[in-house]
Amino acid sequence: MSAAERTPMSFARSSGRGRVIYIDTVTLALVLAIVLFGLIMMTSASISIAGHYTGQPFYFLERQLIAVALGVAGGVFVFSFKCERLERLSPWLMIGAIVLLLAVLVPGLGVRVNGGRRWLHLAGLSFQVSELASVLVMVYIASYATRRQAELEESFGALVKPLLLLALIAALLLGEPDFGSAAVLFATGFGILFLAGARLRYVVLLTVVAVIAFVLLAVTSAYRLRRITNFIDPWASAYGAGFQLTQSLIAIGRGKWFGVGLGNSVQKLFYLPEAHTDFLFAVLAEELGLAGVLLTIGLFVALVWRSFQIAELAARAGLTFQRLLAAGFGLWLGMQTFINIGVNMGILPTKGLTLPMMSYGRSSMIMTLVWVGLLLRIYHEALIESRGAARVRAEDGQ
Repeated sequence: MSAAERTPMSFARSSGRGRVIYIDTVTLALVLAIVLFGLIMMTSASISIAGHYTGQPFYFLERQLIAVALGVAGGVFVFSFKCERLERLSPWLMIGAIVLLLAVLVPGLGVRVNGGRRWLHLAGLSFQVSELASVLVMVYIASYATRRQAELEESFGALVKPLLLLALIAALLLGEPDFGSAAVLFATGFGILFLAGARLRYVVLLTVVAVIAFVLLAVTSAYRLRRITNFIDPWASAYGAGFQLTQSLIAIGRGKWFGVGLGNSVQKLFYLPEAHTDFLFAVLAEELGLAGVLLTIGLFVALVWRSFQIAELAARAGLTFQRLLAAGFGLWLGMQTFINIGVNMGILPTKGLTLPMMSYGRSSMIMTLVWVGLLLRIYHEALIESRGAARVRAEDGQ
């Protein structure tokens, strides 16, 4: 029996009709801790700017709480779906993702914010489609890898086909432009295909090709090239293009061991742009210091590790599709967290990606919690399958 099965922090609840629902309280506890911690830090980082521009100090908190409620509702809805149904619907989900990414480029539907056309505006609401499209694409890639697992282990062509599809999705994201989401999505899809059994030499070859392609995309675009040069030496234009990064580094440096105290950040007072969104981590480091940084990283590492434990549990139960989805969530969460923290610390160029479940971003919050609902569903199905198989083996032994 695996560690995921043995853990005391999971429980079963009967629905009253003979069915049992297994809930992984380890995942729930980690997600709850990250979300609550994020709400505290996001409120601290946004309270001044919200009060100044809207007259409502808790403006962003109220909107983020609505996103949390919608995300929880979406997670519960996804939890009620059998993964088998998602697998059957995966081609249509992929088509839906492509339609959404095309729709956002249509004037009148797509909303341009800060130079990027990443939001759909429908019924008075705006939604960042890349967040939803990423989940839909990952479901399809996991389904493809499950169906073609034998081919992936033997054939180069079986690996190229889904990568071409990922390249199409990445091209649509770059058209918004959203380089960060494109890179994370492509890397996550690549990781799923590798975990499904693609040969290492093929993976290494295509990884080199992909890295070269992304580098060429970066250096052939004027605004991306400026980001790279500013990232290498932000102090050369500390009051120009490098202003955001230098202010982030100042905030992190001020935090030292235990920070200046919750709510006492100076950089959030109109010095650090996007303090409550992309650069929330810098405010956290300033107010809570290295202790807060280690706590944050520890929570994310634990959740990524837990997702891989659930993937292992699904593998033991013979649920390949579920295994790849759970691992895909871990890969996506780990990469996006690493990139956001790396950007804040100046070790990566600015990408415009949120810190999952912590930064202000309603679309990101909703879809991440939907991902969590899917992860919990995989845990439930894996336990149902593994314990059912154990019961059959016990009966056969008798």
